[in-house]
Amino acid sequence: MPQTPIFPSMLGSSCSGQVQPDMGEQCADLVYQDGSLVSGSLEALIERLVPTVDYYPDRTYIFTFLLSSRVFIHPRELLAKVGQICVRQKQQLETGTEAEKAKLKSFAAKIIQLLKEWTETFPYDFQDEKARKELKEIAHQITQCDEENGTVKKSISQMTQNLHLTLSTRNQYQEIREKIRQPIPDKGTILKNKPQSTQKDILSACSDPLILAQQLTHIELERLGNIYAEDLMQIVSHMDSLDNHKCRSDVTKTYNLEAYDNWFNCLSMLVGTEICKVVKKKQRTRVVEFFIDVARECFNIGNFNSMMAIISGMNLSPVARLKKTWSKVKTAKFDVLEHHMDPSSNFCNYRTALQGAAQRSQSANSSREKIVIPIFNLFIKDIFFLHKIHSNRLPNEQINFKKYWEISRQIHDFLTWKDVECPFDKDKKIQSYLLTAPIYTEEALYLASFENEGPENHMEKDSWKTLRTTLLNRA
Repeated sequence: MPQTPIFPSMLGSSCSGQVQPDMGEQCADLVYQDGSLVSGSLEALIERLVPTVDYYPDRTYIFTFLLSSRVFIHPRELLAKVGQICVRQKQQLETGTEAEKAKLKSFAAKIIQLLKEWTETFPYDFQDEKARKELKEIAHQITQCDEENGTVKKSISQMTQNLHLTLSTRNQYQEIREKIRQPIPDKGTILKNKPQSTQKDILSACSDPLILAQQLTHIELERLGNIYAEDLMQIVSHMDSLDNHKCRSDVTKTYNLEAYDNWFNCLSMLVGTEICKVVKKKQRTRVVEFFIDVARECFNIGNFNSMMAIISGMNLSPVARLKKTWSKVKTAKFDVLEHHMDPSSNFCNYRTALQGAAQRSQSANSSREKIVIPIFNLFIKDIFFLHKIHSNRLPNEQINFKKYWEISRQIHDFLTWKDVECPFDKDKKIQSYLLTAPIYTEEALYLASFENEGPENHMEKDSWKTLRTTLLNRA
């Protein structure tokens, strides 16, 4: 039989990716192209997922199918179908001979391994009680295959305990929520209450660009740690529900994705706030150059998400319009950063840098070289693009599995990167400032910007007048 596409970093030495010959006999309704599985009916793909005495699916197929199947069938329903196939195969082996008993034990071990991989990789599939009931029923059937020495029962018990622990940990954390920041509606009010000289700013919290970049990397990896494959695939399944005018009330909401996206926006606004709240031009220039250096250090680390957020903050209109400030800034470094983030040719320069960081991570000799934090917004857009340009099903109604090989490859890369342990020392004071420092609203940013450098044309003068009137009326 042909091979399936292999994600090298995913496979252990015992996984060859080879599909055993008998699978062709079991699942004839599968289509291969150049040695790779490209399409098949849902039933045939499910059959291929379930092990037999002589066959075990390679890990890339298990990951890809379990990830993508939720677009077509609820995980609980898939588990029920897997259970039905297990019972059918078990009954075929229950002849009572010693040879068949040995085969039953081998079959039971493989089913347990499949369930172990499923519960470890996609534990949230077992969040609801009905799914756990299906899992318990399969476990009961498999336990009967080796009642003499109880090895199967012990393995199932350990698997169940690990699943319970994982789910409990996730439930304790719940959804990521942004810490409440009180946006400042009027810069002037704050300055009256607290003189500029006593206001804490980013430079008083941390004056070393490298250390700040490292603390940003800590925050990124901590938040990425709470995003799972199911969350990412939720984008696809949710879009399908909308396209089909269906409401999937059982679908997990994308709070984790939204929280991480909010972090990007908060960091951008924090950068804008730190620049615009400084009254003296010389100090403001220093803050701008500091953030340029921080973004540069983020790039060197491989933290592209923070780097992009910082650049976005400096490109906010209230900041970008500060021409007198920018005229004093040494912009050569900033120009290089903007070159890396140039959106032309679908962010070609960034993608080249990302590929280099990914290659460095694969051959890393130290934990610092393993860090790859992609621009999350672009990563999500890539998944969205892959989903929209390729149909879920072919004209013959078979599932377009070639599409999901590519989606799962990208998601698997992301999961590998997010699980890297941050090697930098944690500074709680700096992180606390980054996460809790007050940030201006967009209106407050404009007001601060105009107070620092007055409006230069009629349009800006009108905007400033309208803004001050609006804020005065609110007060």
